[in-house]
Amino acid sequence: MLSLEVFLVPPIRVGIVDDNVEFNNLIEDFLNSQAEINVLFQAYNGTEAIDLLTKNVVDVLLLDMIMPQLDGFGVLEWLRSQNNKPKVIVFSAFAQEEVSYQATSLGADYYILKPFDLKVLAQRIIDMGRQPAREIVASKPCSDIENEVCQILEKLKIPTHYKGYSYLRDALIMTIKEPSLINDVTKKLYPLIAANYQTTAHRVERSMRFAIENVWNKGDVELLHKLFGYCVDARKGKPTNASFVAIIADKIRLEKKIALN
Repeated sequence: MLSLEVFLVPPIRVGIVDDNVEFNNLIEDFLNSQAEINVLFQAYNGTEAIDLLTKNVVDVLLLDMIMPQLDGFGVLEWLRSQNNKPKVIVFSAFAQEEVSYQATSLGADYYILKPFDLKVLAQRIIDMGRQPAREIVASKPCSDIENEVCQILEKLKIPTHYKGYSYLRDALIMTIKEPSLINDVTKKLYPLIAANYQTTAHRVERSMRFAIENVWNKGDVELLHKLFGYCVDARKGKPTNASFVAIIADKIRLEKKIALN
């Protein structure tokens, strides 16, 4: 017997933008077989996508990066000027870090390489489409904060496909807005992030730590010293998760002159 919730919660509205018609049809057929998802349109280039986005309200946009007429970057640029923005999952057949960095800096929420598992894509759409946290960062001031966070993570060369990248990004945005969260990382910050991604606080902590270790092993040493200086763990030679988040959050908060309540 279906629960009442199935009828009360509207399906997540999705738009698909890719120049491969067969690929689009495959995705649409699969997604429409999911009770929680409704595909509203397909577009085959960026220009057509923008036209359809002005006529349809979608919760999640699936966007290919390489397309004729206007590519995915052009669509992301256009979306930045809009008041109501969908969550954006970008596709790419090429594992190029600069592509993922640029897409993220322009506002993409998730980066996925082709080919991928359709079940994983559907679950990510559901996770993002039901995620209330986007409302927190959708206003103009928060958009500036998010861009600043992404720029710093980009400079630190944290791959955007790492789970730790998303967790660190959210941790920084949350901590910039609510500094007291850094005082209780284990009991408050990790669980909040875990709830948004339907995972566990332990996995959040571990993924963040892995991403930071990657930075320390492969990052720009001069930049690391400039950002973190003396605030490092003497044994491990790197900041703890809490120190990493606190230092960068404080830096952005001071630069943006955010008033604290």
